[in-house]
Amino acid sequence: MTDQTSNAGAVRPQTSKAEKSGLFGLRGKDASLLILVAILTLCAPFILNPFPEGSAMAQFNAGYPDLMQRFVIFGIFAIGFNILFGLTGYLSFGHAAFLGVGSYAGIWSMKLLTLNVIPSILVSIVVAGLFSLIVGWISLRRSGIYFSILTLAFAMMSFALAYSVLTPITGGETGLQLKYFDPRILDGALAEGTTPRANLFGLEMGTSYELAVGNWLFTFNAGYYIAAICMLAAFYLSIRIFRSPFGMMLRAVKSNQQRLNYTGISPKPYTLAAFVISGMYAGLAGGLLVAMDTQVGAERMFWTASGEVVLMTILGGAGTLIGPVLGAGFIKYMENIVSTINKTTLEGWFAFMPDGLSDVFVTIVYPFVGKGWHLTLGLLFMAVVIFLPGGLVQGGQKLAAMFRRDKSGTGATKAAKE
Repeated sequence: MTDQTSNAGAVRPQTSKAEKSGLFGLRGKDASLLILVAILTLCAPFILNPFPEGSAMAQFNAGYPDLMQRFVIFGIFAIGFNILFGLTGYLSFGHAAFLGVGSYAGIWSMKLLTLNVIPSILVSIVVAGLFSLIVGWISLRRSGIYFSILTLAFAMMSFALAYSVLTPITGGETGLQLKYFDPRILDGALAEGTTPRANLFGLEMGTSYELAVGNWLFTFNAGYYIAAICMLAAFYLSIRIFRSPFGMMLRAVKSNQQRLNYTGISPKPYTLAAFVISGMYAGLAGGLLVAMDTQVGAERMFWTASGEVVLMTILGGAGTLIGPVLGAGFIKYMENIVSTINKTTLEGWFAFMPDGLSDVFVTIVYPFVGKGWHLTLGLLFMAVVIFLPGGLVQGGQKLAAMFRRDKSGTGATKAAKE
């Protein structure tokens, strides 16, 4: 009897563990969130093309390959930055350096080894990780604003080296691009004048299939789906990091690093590991940028690129899982859609008004679109920081809570009447 009881007790924890494990080891909201992101990502060509071709509102469609690729690639960049900033509170102004280093490593892999994107992406991740290890080991000797300034200094030095000093390696001002006569020791020689194109075991990144449904045109691009799969893998890994004991230690660093020191635990190995992981995410994004557009310039390492990923993370919601992806998508949408609205477009929108009134509206709106899209982004960013410190995610949570409250209130009123 005793043996049976002890055996039952031994089996019970295993059953409990099996019951707890869900989709790829995720449970509850995490599994639901991953499924939601996967569905939205895979169905993006439909979701981002809500308006028919040729209509006035088609201006706002974002379902074309180049922009969709930027959504997911910069989403990866922001997810990685959030692992450092969102969990540890260390604000880096130099993450564009790892994006640029990953891009240069990726294109050199395509020049010397093969046009296959897999070796290129792996080389980008490894090289960016090694570079971030060096930068992090030096920069993390300081914290706060001193850490931020150190990372900014490394980014600007990297940009200066790529732009002028290391011209034979980086191409300097003109950048690097693939040539038909590059060695590529794992590939066969290309015919003279042929344009080299990145591929995945023969499937070119630019390969697209167009589906026409009525007045709608949906484009399914191979390069986008490859980048999307990488983004889903990166997002899944970030969830596991957030929920792991390692993630809890990073939160402890952010909460009270001095108290953590008093317990005898050094935060340096944890912050350095977070910095390197974040740098490897940036390297992955840089490698994918090369795979989608086989040319690299030093501008990817400029300080404004580092500032952009900070904006993406804060705008979406620092420390949240999906926030950086939302922030990246929002900023890239503004950059590529709102920036294309010109005066002629506005005049078409307000053409139904009397001449004088339409001119007034065009004059009022024009500074906020086209070349002035940064002004709109700045105002929206200010509004989010002031009213939604938790970013777009907090805004979504407030809306959801409001609808739940209204629904419960309506239900209670109906029950009272009955």
